[in-house]
Amino acid sequence: NDRRSSARTHRLPRTRRSRIMPAQTRGARRKSLGLPPKEKQERFDPSSPSKAKTGKKAEGWGAPERTGFWANVYGTCGVLAIIGTTPFIAVIVWHMFVNLDGSLASIVAAFQKDGLSLIAKIWPWTSKRAWQLLGSYAAFEALLQVYMPGKRFEANPTAAGNVPVYKANGVQSLVATVIAFFLCWHLGLTTPREVYELFGEMLAGMSLLAIVFCVFLLVKGHVAPTDEDSGSCGNVVYDFWWGMELYPKIGPLNLKQFTNCRFGMMAWAILPIIFACYQYQRDKYLADSVAVCVALMCVYNFKFFVWETGYFNSMDIQHDRAGYYICWGCLVWVPAVYTSPALYIASHPVTLGPQLAAAIFALGCLSIWINYDSDRQRQEFRASGGKKKVWGKKPVIVEAEYKVAKDGRTVTKKSILLASGWWAIARHFHYLPEITASFFWTSPALFGKLPPYLYVIFLTVLLIDRSMRDDTRCSLKYGKYWKKYCELVPYKIVPGIF
Repeated sequence: NDRRSSARTHRLPRTRRSRIMPAQTRGARRKSLGLPPKEKQERFDPSSPSKAKTGKKAEGWGAPERTGFWANVYGTCGVLAIIGTTPFIAVIVWHMFVNLDGSLASIVAAFQKDGLSLIAKIWPWTSKRAWQLLGSYAAFEALLQVYMPGKRFEANPTAAGNVPVYKANGVQSLVATVIAFFLCWHLGLTTPREVYELFGEMLAGMSLLAIVFCVFLLVKGHVAPTDEDSGSCGNVVYDFWWGMELYPKIGPLNLKQFTNCRFGMMAWAILPIIFACYQYQRDKYLADSVAVCVALMCVYNFKFFVWETGYFNSMDIQHDRAGYYICWGCLVWVPAVYTSPALYIASHPVTLGPQLAAAIFALGCLSIWINYDSDRQRQEFRASGGKKKVWGKKPVIVEAEYKVAKDGRTVTKKSILLASGWWAIARHFHYLPEITASFFWTSPALFGKLPPYLYVIFLTVLLIDRSMRDDTRCSLKYGKYWKKYCELVPYKIVPGIF
């Protein structure tokens, strides 16, 4: 009706049309009535920063990542290849480290001999006992997440204007998990040997179960999203890979916090301890190579849970949606690959000697401290509103603006970007000590074989990719302010190189 009315008005003679058009604008009418001008509000554009209706496409800095047509085609093929191979790679890594002495040549020779049928030969089908251990661990961690006391923490607002709320109980959950394992061992409910011997079965079971879980997340995102931070990129494969929802929940359980922190990261924290206990049980002594590797991993993971509220504001949580990429990765890839140095070294320990062991441990701790201090520096800077001094000096700040959705309209918010201290060296400087830390806790394996360094290689590729994706997201979010920040801090990770 509006279009037909507009068309008729367009065809009317000039004198007739002038009588139809209003004599005053709304602003002039408010002025004639003595009212103040109405504050100008920017109407909400569903495409920026996000469009959060069920099943609809989402755009902007808070949306799933998308590409052009051909890049989308090639990207879809790449994603399908990753989804189709990673469940098997996780089990192959376990088999190579435990049964083939970590030899790349041996696994290549096995595939040359048997082809893909090798996967069926080595696949450790999950026993009832393995499922019991997995289920008990998952249920225990879910209960800790929901019921373990912890302070309320509010993370940064999302593109849709939501403020995620967490219970910060990571350290308490870590301590409870470690105590629970040793208590179960003491009571005879399980042993380090049992967990070590069933680890392959648990990985195989989780590889398949996690795919089912990701299908559930895809369906939930379409039919029953938790909040407005949900949307489709228009490609069902990418929706499965990247996820539909940013913060899916089932009742009080934040599913992404569970997969990332309580299942994945907690497995990385407890499994190396179990592997070390197994090596001690088997060999009747604790090898210094195992002690150094596992001690560094324990220091790093304790640091993670101390800093967990900072992680809630990281790219993993704020931007990466709950799909195969992040959820399957944390449920399977983290236990399989992130713990692999400890698994390999516990299976094949060497003697380092006190001097070399102390040097590796000291350098690893230094890397972990720098990683922690850089994150702490930025967190305290933001908490103080930019007033806290950095390395004894007034910090260099870029005051930025970005937009979020609120009550159907776009609202402008402000943020501050730190360009001092560690953050004057590179925009993602904290990735560099994280990579060096992973190298040091793997180096007790020495340098006779390449596969033990799988995690170091993977982490380097992951963080380089993440730095580029984060730059793209920040450019969309902050616009000209991010360009100014990049002029002050021109390198992503390694100053002078990248």
